[in-house]
Amino acid sequence: MKIAIGADHAGFRLKDELKELLVQWGHQVEDFGCTCGDSVDYPDYAEKVCGQVLSGAADRGILICGTGIGMSIAANKVKGIRCALVHDLFSAKATREHNDSNVLAMGERVIGPGVAQEIVKVWLDTEFSQGERHIGRIEKAMRLESK
Repeated sequence: MKIAIGADHAGFRLKDELKELLVQWGHQVEDFGCTCGDSVDYPDYAEKVCGQVLSGAADRGILICGTGIGMSIAANKVKGIRCALVHDLFSAKATREHNDSNVLAMGERVIGPGVAQEIVKVWLDTEFSQGERHIGRIEKAMRLESK
């Protein structure tokens, strides 16, 4: 799978750890920054990663900031993105099965690397259920972008 990954200054350490692990798991990873603790603006990185997902250059995207909240808000402003803020395994699975999320957001200051690794594994390994009720709800939610 091709994964686009990005983080701001509060998430770059976790991003770097996850990037290495994703490569070990056999995924192709493109890193859109940032690379240090100097203050940056999270929407810039969310936009880059989401652009890759929408263009098809990446199958999925992963975004990390201090809490994951800013990244998820910014990502969900991009038409066509279904970004889920996840800090537990149940939500990681549910957001793929029920919401067909294409971008994952997490907070480095909220969870540690071990939990983050498990979340990413579950999120990548879980397929969308293709359930009619879920498809209808996703379509309804996506129509909100045009209002």
